[in-house]
Amino acid sequence: MSRRVVITAVVVGVAVIAVGGWLWLRRDEPRPASFHAERTSAFYTAIDTRQHDAAPLTLNEVFTPATQALGAMRLGSTRQLADCDEVLWGTSAAGCTQALQATYKGSTVSGQFVIFNMSDGRAADALVSALDKDGFVRQDAVFEVARSRAQARAMGHYVTVSWVGGTASDQDLITALVALDGLGRVVQNRVVAAT
Repeated sequence: MSRRVVITAVVVGVAVIAVGGWLWLRRDEPRPASFHAERTSAFYTAIDTRQHDAAPLTLNEVFTPATQALGAMRLGSTRQLADCDEVLWGTSAAGCTQALQATYKGSTVSGQFVIFNMSDGRAADALVSALDKDGFVRQDAVFEVARSRAQARAMGHYVTVSWVGGTASDQDLITALVALDGLGRVVQNRVVAAT
């Protein structure tokens, strides 16, 4: 065999092994069993860019005393990150300046909520699209992924991700997801302040 054929075969073999390894490792990253994604809408025009809503979010603004318990779940932990990609796998949050995250725990259902502060509505829509097909948020709350439900919403220059799972009934999981998604109301307060 010629040297060129051997080198080509080796390069192809290495590429196949690299792609296979990437797919093998990536499959360990959990995705929700059910996922719903929403792009931003005209309702959020007042905060479509960070220029119109420059003040960063705070943990106390998003996770108020009224949100210490959401239905059957109780707040476990909160954290604020300047590197938004720390809470993501398989994608990047280009233009994001902060991510605020909380975990909630209950006896039969647990969940997590993340809000990303993106540069504008286009960047928010791009992140929601990427969460739908390329990657997702890292799982920090402990629950069974095979029965989990999640949704991501772009709202102006913000993206919220709510994700729940557990041994609860499907109806209880949906109820918990709606409660967790309610944390995104903080964005509506930003709309009111910007108008």
